[in-house]
Parts: sequence; C-alpha cells; structure tokens
Amino acid sequence: MRHRVAGRKLSRHTQHRELMFRNMLVSLLQHERIRTTLAKGKELRSWADRIITLGKQGTLHARRRAFALLRDEGIVKKLFDQIAPKLKDREGGYTRVYKLGWRQGDAAPLSLVELVTYAAPEEKKKSAIKKAIEKVAPGKKGKAEKKVKEKEKEKEKGKVKKEKKAKKEEKETPKEKKEAPKKKTKEKSK
Repeated sequence: MRHRVAGRKLSRHTQHRELMFRNMLVSLLQHERIRTTLAKGKELRSWADRIITLGKQGTLHARRRAFALLRDEGIVKKLFDQIAPKLKDREGGYTRVYKLGWRQGDAAPLSLVELVTYAAPEEKKKSAIKKAIEKVAPGKKGKAEKKVKEKEKEKEKGKVKKEKKAKKEEKETPKEKKEAPKKKTKEKSK
C-alpha cells in the first residue's frame, strides 16, 4: 500500500531526480513553458507552486531559499520581480499541463507545462511579397529572403534620396536664389 507516499520516483536516484527537477524548474521560469513527459510535468507542478509561493512572499529569507534551490540569480530576480507580482491574487495552481500525444521513439506520453500567465509572443505580419515568394518557392527561402531584403534596401535608399532633394529645394527658394555672375574665361591662343 502507498498510503501517505507523495511524489514520483521516476526510476531515478534521489540526487538525480532532485537535480533534474531543479533544472526543469529553472527552464520553466526562464521560458515560462516547457515540453516534457506527462509524469515529469505533473510532478513539476508541485515544485513550481512551492517556488512561486516563495516569490510571492518577497522577503529576503524567501529570496535566499529560492536561490538555494534554483542557483541562478537572474532567474530568482525574474521570479520575484516579474512572475510573482502577476500571480499575487491567485491562491495556487500557478501552472497548467496540456497533453501533447506520444513521443515518436518510445511512445512516452508528452505534455506541455506552462505558467498560467504565459502569453504567446505576437508574430510579425509578413508582407505580401514574402508570402508570395514562400508559396512559389518554398525550398528557396534563403535566396528569396535575400532578394526581398535587397529590394527593401533599394526602396529605402530611393526614399532617402528623395528626402534630400526635397530639403535641398526648400533651402533654395526662388527669392533667395541668386545667380552668381559668370566669369569670363579667356581663351588661350597659340
């Protein structure tokens, strides 16, 4: 019977298991989402909840405890300054686990573990030229992208030249424009 036995051993020694979850926790806090197996993902939730609760406390002692576990000053700073303030109104459940299917090699069930505050970065809109090139020549992306960049640079150069001409014309208004007297040149005779 497994009464009151918490956690998963995952067929690993204690030190290996703890170090693995430390590394996964650092990656989760750094990228705000990671892909792993379902069993590891479910176990990682408890680690993440514990460390985010420390981040919400915000005390020096909590920072030192978090650093003792994470061993990365940058991640501890991000936890206390960025992640914990977003989750201050939540009482728990700081992560979510999505099932992704099965891994190709060993058919292990995969999952996506992410913080509930995760927001996907917005993709930049592609120009019509880039979309058309991708449709026509999907295998030649590198060359096509170079051509598009060259065309854009030429357009920018043309715009800069037009702006310079416009400024020059503004400076030389008809009132201020004075023709300099032409000097007579002497012809050399032999």
